[in-house]
Amino acid sequence: MFKGIEHIGILARDSAALARWYKETLGWAVVLDNKETPPAFFLATKNGSMIEVIPCKKAYPETTPTLSDPGLRHLAIAVDDFDKAYAVLQAKKVNFIEPPKEGAGGAKVVFFRDPEGNILHLIYRPKRLV
Repeated sequence: MFKGIEHIGILARDSAALARWYKETLGWAVVLDNKETPPAFFLATKNGSMIEVIPCKKAYPETTPTLSDPGLRHLAIAVDDFDKAYAVLQAKKVNFIEPPKEGAGGAKVVFFRDPEGNILHLIYRPKRLV
């Protein structure tokens, strides 16, 4: 009945700029642009999951969330080649929160932020959890 997560919505100060960053930095495809002012977008990943970038109409909090703050805290992005993906992000001057580290079961992880301060998590797992 409940098949899975279709998309995650991200409220943005500048929805067009944030959608462009996800497209240019991570290679995700814009699959829907509502053409409104300001616009909203759906971007699809290579495995078919999506994010929705929505213009925010309220004031943003003055502090940027940290990894230990409560609530939805990061989007994990799976990669087949961690070192190559990490090098690509470094070349694009991505804002890393901390250095890469090893995770359980041989995983490799690193946390970084998009231009609006949302936390992303690059992850390589040698074996899927499910």
